[in-house]
Amino acid sequence: MAADDTETVSIDGHRLKLTNLDKVMYPETGTTKADVIGYYHAIAEAMIPHARDRIATRKRWVHGVGTADHPGEVFFQKNLDASSTPSWVKQRTITHKTSENTYPLVNDRATLVWLAQIASLEIHVPQWRVGRGDARRNPDRMVLDLDPGDGVTLADCAEVARLARGILTDMGLDPLPVTSGSKGIHLYTPLDGSQTSDQISAVAHELARALEADHPDLVVSDMKKALRAGKVLVDWSQNNGAKTTIAPYSLRGRLRPTVAAPRTWRELEAKDLRHLEYEEVLERVKKHGDPLAGLSAGGTAEAGHPDAEQLPDAAGDRLTTYRSKRDAAKTPEPVPAVSPDAVDGRSFVIQEHHARRLHWDFRLQHDGVLVSWALPKGPPVDPKQNHLAVHVEDHPLEYGTFEGDIPHGEYGAGHVDIWDHGEYELEKWRDAEVIVTLHGQSDGGLGGEPRKFALIRTAGRDGDEKNWLIHLMKDDGEAAEKKPAAKTKAKPDAAKKKSTTERITETPVSPMLATLGSEKDVDDEDDWAFEMKWDGIRAVAVVRGDQLRLTTRNGNDVTATYPDLAGLVALADGHDLVVDGEIVTLTPRGRPDFGLLQSRMGLTRPAEVAAAAERAPAHYFVFDILEFDGHDLRRTPYDERRSALQDALRPPGGDPIQVPPAFAGDLAHAVSSSRELGLEGVMAKRRDSTYTTGRRSRSWIKIKHHLAQEVVIGGWTPGTGRRAGTLGALLLGIPDGDVLRYVGKVGTGFSDADLDRLAALLAAHPRKTSPLEGVPSADARGANWVRPEHVGEVEFAEWTGTDRLRQPSWRGLRPDKSPDEVVREVG
Repeated sequence: MAADDTETVSIDGHRLKLTNLDKVMYPETGTTKADVIGYYHAIAEAMIPHARDRIATRKRWVHGVGTADHPGEVFFQKNLDASSTPSWVKQRTITHKTSENTYPLVNDRATLVWLAQIASLEIHVPQWRVGRGDARRNPDRMVLDLDPGDGVTLADCAEVARLARGILTDMGLDPLPVTSGSKGIHLYTPLDGSQTSDQISAVAHELARALEADHPDLVVSDMKKALRAGKVLVDWSQNNGAKTTIAPYSLRGRLRPTVAAPRTWRELEAKDLRHLEYEEVLERVKKHGDPLAGLSAGGTAEAGHPDAEQLPDAAGDRLTTYRSKRDAAKTPEPVPAVSPDAVDGRSFVIQEHHARRLHWDFRLQHDGVLVSWALPKGPPVDPKQNHLAVHVEDHPLEYGTFEGDIPHGEYGAGHVDIWDHGEYELEKWRDAEVIVTLHGQSDGGLGGEPRKFALIRTAGRDGDEKNWLIHLMKDDGEAAEKKPAAKTKAKPDAAKKKSTTERITETPVSPMLATLGSEKDVDDEDDWAFEMKWDGIRAVAVVRGDQLRLTTRNGNDVTATYPDLAGLVALADGHDLVVDGEIVTLTPRGRPDFGLLQSRMGLTRPAEVAAAAERAPAHYFVFDILEFDGHDLRRTPYDERRSALQDALRPPGGDPIQVPPAFAGDLAHAVSSSRELGLEGVMAKRRDSTYTTGRRSRSWIKIKHHLAQEVVIGGWTPGTGRRAGTLGALLLGIPDGDVLRYVGKVGTGFSDADLDRLAALLAAHPRKTSPLEGVPSADARGANWVRPEHVGEVEFAEWTGTDRLRQPSWRGLRPDKSPDEVVREVG
């Protein structure tokens, strides 16, 4: 392609004007815009099958990537600009929870070149395709992002990729590696499109946890940066339907023009494994073709044709899939040629399968076949611990007696032993749940005792889900503990995941806590949701039938203090639930007023409560749901919990109970809107974050307009002048190990009511000596010391060099919090 500064070209019949072709996009290598366009034109045949019919978001470097000292500005673009997009670019409009965006589909070479022309160096796509109209199909691939922490090499990522490959191959899947061109490796696995994004995400999450459990020194599945040093993060979250991944063969916006390059497994063995640049990738594809070709061939037949009607599957019996994976001439396994008859019987077999990765095959006779699950950790031996069960293809009844060796190179290659077998009693067989009692052999792996198991599908009720849990029923727990697996060479490990049907304990729930941060802590805004931060008291509400209980962060029951929130029971509409939110009082303009809320705190006498509720009505702003009708949702990602919350509670306008929507816009606009509305700040929450009870997490970041700090009151000094006869200032501390470290005193911001309330409160809790460490003699002169039992909150300008609060101002007491919860939130 010519490198003149401007050129009009015809690509597959579409005319396109190319401009600024001499512009340097990668200064470190001198790579120009003409080079970028030339690369995408040349790689189109290999790249398009992996991007076709997937909505494309773009990262644009209009003026190039810049240098290390002066990086170029990048724009992350979802919505198409209708005025500048060529009419021949295929588009799809997707409705999100808070917006409706129109995206391009990278279905042809001309579209790919046009994206390069507008400096879209990076192209990101989801794991699903669009179907007829604007419908989303189920994902036709799963991806694991292997991201190296500090001190970890690309070769270490390759080692984790091989470990994951072993698990996936044993599940009948065929993973393929891509060096991301940035830091790590993307591991793609083709799927048949029969499961939803949520279901695939759940499987990927379990796989990441299994790798972490088996290789704790190498692998981490938790996103927290503090846990990632020296390890490879197995990021499973990109299977979320709302997320995208860099498209295979896309350039990267790094200092050098690296590429998300498909690789072979042989290449991953190299000790000097590195990322590839675009010229190398073009040469490789020219010589050897696309190593990732099997990925785009792994989807459903109709997935790549969004304008075509879905075609029905070819007719077949229940063993069609089983036969398609086996050659009777190469394996000793039974491969019956005829369709199975609906033979009565309730036999079971559990086989210990030493394939690439040890697992146990759990099979139940039903409708003429053995319905089968693969158990990576084996049958559970403790009712408190559930194990993953991957639903696999039905097997013939003859497989119930199979033992032997499956040859290398064949599906499921490895040695198979019968671990236990016998008959089962059926209690329930539903699409999403199976409950059976197994009666095995006296010398079998179950220990010769009846074992009652529940198999529970973990995701939605539609589709052919494969991710289940297997649970040992409680009645059999004692026997199982007494007689663990008898025959297996490796006792099945305990699972890490709790049952999704386990009800939250009635002990007060301690809410998840956010970490104080700034806009800089939000890396990729597409991964975060933004909510307004409400200035009130955090409270968890539990509804059981017609009963309501409200508890604060430190477990205090405040139900009687806020009778105006009893309407939550009616809104629950007969359902049991646990929700998290903020109790606030509002000004006439509808803004939270923490000072007004102070008049409601601590009241218990009915007459006082009623009078206070009349003066300052309480409102409950609900922002999360932890349980619904006995189903624990805390391990469910944020986006799914928000959807469940909106389905569970639909309060009318003006009701004291409200479910404020997440902010529809980017972080900058959320912060600006919060400030304009006079609110405290913004809460940024990772869309894939689970609810970590009672823990402070960086998955939730609170971004405040003003610095604020919770403090413990350690003493007070008398007032002078107009404040004579009452307190003049509070002496404050923050827990620091075993001591209460002095951080300064506050003498402003008090109302007369605050002074009266504090004087009465502190007079009842005197002590002779200071509970504070490091109080200067000038500040301690004339002080009255109190037991450090009460928490307050101040606003301040900054921390001084001696770790003191500069210009603090009193905001109010925090009876919802205990001293041991106070931490220094600002560095």
